Amino acid sequence: MIREYTSDCVHCGFCLPTCPTYVLWQEEMDSPRGRIHLMDATLDGKITLGPTVTQHFDRCLGCMACLSSCPSGVRYDRLIEATRAQVEEELDRPVTDRLVRGVLFRLLPHPGRMRAALRFAPVGRRLPLPKRFRPLVDIAPRWRGRGDVPTLTPAAGERRARVGLLTGCVQSAVFPDVNAATARVLAADGYEVVAPPQGCCGALSVHAGRLEEGKAFARSLLDVFDDVDLVVVNTSGCGSHLKELGWLLGDARAEAFATKVRDVGELLADTPPRARRHPLPLRVALQDSCHLRHAQKLPLSSARSLGRVPGLELVEPAEQDLCCGSAGIYNVVQATAARELGDRKAAHVLATGAQAYASANPGCLVQISAALNRAKRPLPALHPIELVDASIRGEPAGRLRATARR
Repeated sequence: MIREYTSDCVHCGFCLPTCPTYVLWQEEMDSPRGRIHLMDATLDGKITLGPTVTQHFDRCLGCMACLSSCPSGVRYDRLIEATRAQVEEELDRPVTDRLVRGVLFRLLPHPGRMRAALRFAPVGRRLPLPKRFRPLVDIAPRWRGRGDVPTLTPAAGERRARVGLLTGCVQSAVFPDVNAATARVLAADGYEVVAPPQGCCGALSVHAGRLEEGKAFARSLLDVFDDVDLVVVNTSGCGSHLKELGWLLGDARAEAFATKVRDVGELLADTPPRARRHPLPLRVALQDSCHLRHAQKLPLSSARSLGRVPGLELVEPAEQDLCCGSAGIYNVVQATAARELGDRKAAHVLATGAQAYASANPGCLVQISAALNRAKRPLPALHPIELVDASIRGEPAGRLRATARR
């Protein structure tokens, strides 16, 4: 299957200027075209998956900007996921790398464990941790998530549809208030929202090459959302992953599930609003997430619903196509490159003169907030759905800014 996809590449090089790691280092092997060359070479037996080769696969963010720029339709997303799974099977990683990755996957897919670990992050920042473990505490958010989402939120007025809300793992632990806001907005606009008990969707695992683990997580969701019309997702990386379940799991049931998945911004853009939107006079930098812009082909998916909010001014930072450096676990396992990309993105956000910034992915909000704090210019960090929710509830812009996470 990998050969089938690598043969689509005509080596034109259109992907190079859109690839964050090529932009940083100008190294062919750290571009999609170069990595595809390496994939072909391993298939031909010319090279083996040793540390020298796999470092180039590890350096890939999986941001999928190359999907948007490729004129040949190369499915690099499937290529890098399959290659990373092969790397994890064949490569004997150094002990410290195995430890860091082991810690991450014992915490991130489990919200309860993650909440507990985050309580110790302030202590960890003051300890002389080994360099390899330092990013674990440096990137930890400095806020605590508030709020919760009910199992059932009835629709206001006549019901449009019954939708299931993916509450997520990182989202549940770090941004439970985003889930609560999502349920309120959807209910106000006529959707019955169910948020049943659920586990991780598997996106983080698949992205990191832990393919069988990711598949197991994904399969567990099929029963959870069996009785809904749509599955609404407010985390763009998870949405991208779930829309690919038919290919990933290879069965008709998964394919049917994938067709029900909607990004919340995508759904609201196509939904005539019922609830009144009150003025929210605020200048917001809308930072597009890679998995909306490139993988799901939904650039600025929240812009239309945000455009219905009176007084809200949206501005776009420069280099929207370039990843912020979060990319799943990338900002921990490739911390130096991630930090450089995060600082670059934060500078573009600040250059807009915005009073707050918004992004539809939890990793982006964490990553850019960390960079803004390093620059000593923190801004309120909001998910777009929280802006819609504040408008429906009539919350004053000043109070929203004062109480928002930073």
